[in-house]
Amino acid sequence: MGDTEGIRARHLRAERPASSARGLHHFALVSGDVERTVRFYQDLLEFPLTEMIENRDYAGSTHFFFDIGNSNLLAFFDFPGLDLGGYAEVLGGLHHVAISVEPERWARLRGKLDAAGVEYVLESEVSLYFRDPDGARLELLADPLGEMYGSAVL
Repeated sequence: MGDTEGIRARHLRAERPASSARGLHHFALVSGDVERTVRFYQDLLEFPLTEMIENRDYAGSTHFFFDIGNSNLLAFFDFPGLDLGGYAEVLGGLHHVAISVEPERWARLRGKLDAAGVEYVLESEVSLYFRDPDGARLELLADPLGEMYGSAVL
């Protein structure tokens, strides 16, 4: 289980200095099909596609971005011809990407997920866990940024 209380006592500061970071520039995932990914994220989840450029590290690969608010981006790469297989959730790897949305939009997106037949798990009446078409786990959270289930985390 670990020494959570000891770590909290040693490292959690009542007076925190400002972070050296400006924010999350982008979080990158892998897309098995660019068109399918765009339809899912832009059309279903309402995250506008902002740009598509060639991946500088792999010729023929697309690097594309979606606006997830607050000047943050969710990005994807496709790797045609590499047959990477589906997303694999593994211990020590990515668990999920949590994105905050306004409560009214959260309710509308829940209805859109229902209409599209996307299975999800409802948690604490403010959180939906589901998978994208490639299997990556996502969370839509109706709590404001800096809160988790009604408690301040920032």
